[in-house]
Amino acid sequence: MKNSEKLIWEQMKSPKSATPISNGGVLVTASAHSRTSHKLLVLLILFVSITYVLYSLKLVSTSRACQENTPFSTDNKLSGSINATAITTTNRLATTVDGGDKTQLRHVVFGIAASAKLWEQRKNYIKLWYRSNDMRGVVWLDDKVKTEKNESLLPPVRISGDTSKFAYKNKQGHRSAIRISRIVSETLRLGMKDVRWFVMGDDDTVFVTENLIRVLRKYDHNQFYYIGSLSESHLQNIFFSYNMAYGGGGFAISYPLAEALSKMQDRCIQRYPGLYGSDDRMQACMAELGVPLTKETGFHQYDVYGNLLGLLGSHPVTPLVSLHHLDVVEPIFPHVTRVEALQRLTIPMKLDSAGLMQQSICYDQSKSWTVSVSWGFAVQIIRGVFSPREMEMPARTFLNWYKRADYTAYAFNTRPVSRHPCQKPFVFYFSKANNNDTMQQTLTEYEKHRVPNPECRWKMASPSSIERVEVHKKTDPHLWDRSPRRNCCRIMKSKKKGTMVIDVGVCRENEVSEA
Repeated sequence: MKNSEKLIWEQMKSPKSATPISNGGVLVTASAHSRTSHKLLVLLILFVSITYVLYSLKLVSTSRACQENTPFSTDNKLSGSINATAITTTNRLATTVDGGDKTQLRHVVFGIAASAKLWEQRKNYIKLWYRSNDMRGVVWLDDKVKTEKNESLLPPVRISGDTSKFAYKNKQGHRSAIRISRIVSETLRLGMKDVRWFVMGDDDTVFVTENLIRVLRKYDHNQFYYIGSLSESHLQNIFFSYNMAYGGGGFAISYPLAEALSKMQDRCIQRYPGLYGSDDRMQACMAELGVPLTKETGFHQYDVYGNLLGLLGSHPVTPLVSLHHLDVVEPIFPHVTRVEALQRLTIPMKLDSAGLMQQSICYDQSKSWTVSVSWGFAVQIIRGVFSPREMEMPARTFLNWYKRADYTAYAFNTRPVSRHPCQKPFVFYFSKANNNDTMQQTLTEYEKHRVPNPECRWKMASPSSIERVEVHKKTDPHLWDRSPRRNCCRIMKSKKKGTMVIDVGVCRENEVSEA
């Protein structure tokens, strides 16, 4: 027994020994036992690994199948749509910033509301701004008109569709409002290609098309946009809506919004038989679509009477996009017809459309005069010092659309023309212009408007000695690519007797308008 135990002990101490150990008749070696244990361990690990991999693959395939077959797949589609839209928008914005996909005039289609009765007179306004080689548009009439051979410069003329099926119950208005309200939809259905914007206007609307494009470039034409402005009359805005774009001043609708409008507009119009005009019908449909008005104050309805000097002489710091009611107000330049006055305005418009009508305020400190320049339109010289805060308010040279209303019925601040006879402005209207292409410098001249001025006994220099004003200004096509700010002006020394010389341009560092 002891010898046997000793043998076993020695075998355990020397596992490399080949001496067998007896165990119930089964002979095993120590090395064989060890190899078997290692194999079992490896097999166990391999089994667990394969099981884990197979379980993971099964889980992934089951998850995909659920995504493909689940009845509530809207979330997945919506998520994909949002991601795709985000990528598209990012790419589009990047392209726009690079300047490769900017909106051009060829992307805009004008829809012009006109009547056969006034066509012979009103078409002359359209000729002032419409360029058939560069623009697309349609004039929509209520009846046939005679066309002449030299009218190829005008947009093509079409007759609006029949609107007899629509009810009209406003006793103060005219049912032509229904026809006009459908112009955007009818223009869309013509199927023109590569359209981003539809711009609505009247036959007595004059557009500054370069500034229109500057405004539209601020917005993504792939989104729903309804862009325009309000009436100058507070009462008009209350009667119609402060959320409504006035069609005479013009408004712009993006292509996707025009598509959505065309699908529901006829149903929408049926719901509003009591509305007065086309503009309020359009706004009612915009409200049903949930699209608010994006206000751009360069669209001008001009619901006023009289002289536009006060309004144009203090134009807001925004591009001048349109003028309207030109048959109602006085000619913007004196002693000429309305069309002749607008033809004169096209001269500075072609030189520097971005700066047209933009106001600059400066002071002749040696004479205590306040000078206001509305570039391309007029220069005003006033005795005394008036703050820019006051000068940027329009002077009341005009009357409200509701003639019995006083100055409180405007939708903006105004000021009296003068508080004292000595402070009546001396006005100089634009007469001609020269342009130095090499220096990118313009020289515009303004002639004195000869009207009697009240006698003044103030012991100070009188602007009556000034006969002409010269304004020097560099063209600035990128004016509206920067943040809005008025240009500055400076009174320069003049070698010519009776001539004031002014320099207008971007404000220099630390330059402010102060006396």
